[in-house]
Parts: sequence; structure tokens; C-alpha cells
Amino acid sequence: MTVQLFGADTAPARPARPVGQAMWRGFRCRCPHCGEGKLFRAFVKSVDHCTVCGEDYTHQQADDFPAYITITIVGHIVLGGFLAVETLFLLSNWAHLAIWVPLTILMSIALLQPVKGAIIGLQWANYMHGFGGETDEVEPSDQ
Repeated sequence: MTVQLFGADTAPARPARPVGQAMWRGFRCRCPHCGEGKLFRAFVKSVDHCTVCGEDYTHQQADDFPAYITITIVGHIVLGGFLAVETLFLLSNWAHLAIWVPLTILMSIALLQPVKGAIIGLQWANYMHGFGGETDEVEPSDQ
């Protein structure tokens, strides 16, 4: 099935890529295209090419978006947990610090790589940042 994206008069229709599947594969730190190859060579450094299917990842631009998403997820979980514990139990400030600071740090570290993989999968599925074969360079206008 092909879906016409933007530029109906100028661009041919591209095959639709399943966004959910690509993001899930990325979240599992696998290639969004084939689901087999590894997506990262270091903690948050993506590979240049998939070793299985050869998909090029040199042009992905996740930038700071994975960190923002991770902060949002961890913040909601920690805040909800803190409020629930504060409502149910009487703990000292030191006990709260001993619980919530390490939990926040561990959850942030644990989620950063999978969230970045999901963002790369989202970019791949939507043909963003060179995943569609074209560059993001803006052509100079003749004025």
C-alpha cells in the first residue's frame, strides 16, 4: 500500500512504513527496518549502517528529543510514586531522598537508549532527515 505524503503534484507515492512497529523495534534497540541488526554501537551512539539490511543511520537527528521524552516519563512516574508514598506512609525527608534520587537516576539511564531508538524508528518510518533518500538541505532561492 502506498500513501501520498506531501507534495502530491511533484513527488511519487512512497510505500507506507509501519510507525508503531518501527518505534517498537527501535525501543528494543534493533534496526527499525529489519528488526534484526543492532541500532547502537555505544550507549547512545547509533551505528552508521545496519549489519543485517544495510540501512544507513548516519543522517539520523534525534538530538535532545530523547532526553526530553525520558525526563517527561521519569518525572511522571517519580512524582506519582512520591505522592502515593507520601499519602500512605510517614517518611522523613532523608528516606525520601534515599528512595527517589537513586530511582530517578536509574530510570533515566535505563530509558534513555530505548527512547532514542524509538525516536530513530519514528524518523525512519516517516522518511524524516534523509531516511527517504533526499537531503534536508534548503535550496537557495533566486531573488
